[in-house]
Amino acid sequence: MSSSAFFEHFKAVTGTSPLPYQKELRLLRAHEVLRGTNGKVSDIAFAVGYESTAQFSREYARKFGGPPRQDRTLGPAE
Repeated sequence: MSSSAFFEHFKAVTGTSPLPYQKELRLLRAHEVLRGTNGKVSDIAFAVGYESTAQFSREYARKFGGPPRQDRTLGPAE
């Protein structure tokens, strides 16, 4: 399968392209881990695939409305 065919098929199935989909999965996993552990934010960012903690924090705040450490104080998700 060519890369353009894969892209078209992936978007048809998921409703988004591969990179935003991957970012979404990483952020959701980080959100889950932050609310369930006391690990360092930087360690969690690296564990879910980010190479820059600054980029992780920006994207996390954009998605969840606040910095990653804010969710640490909220406790486990319902």
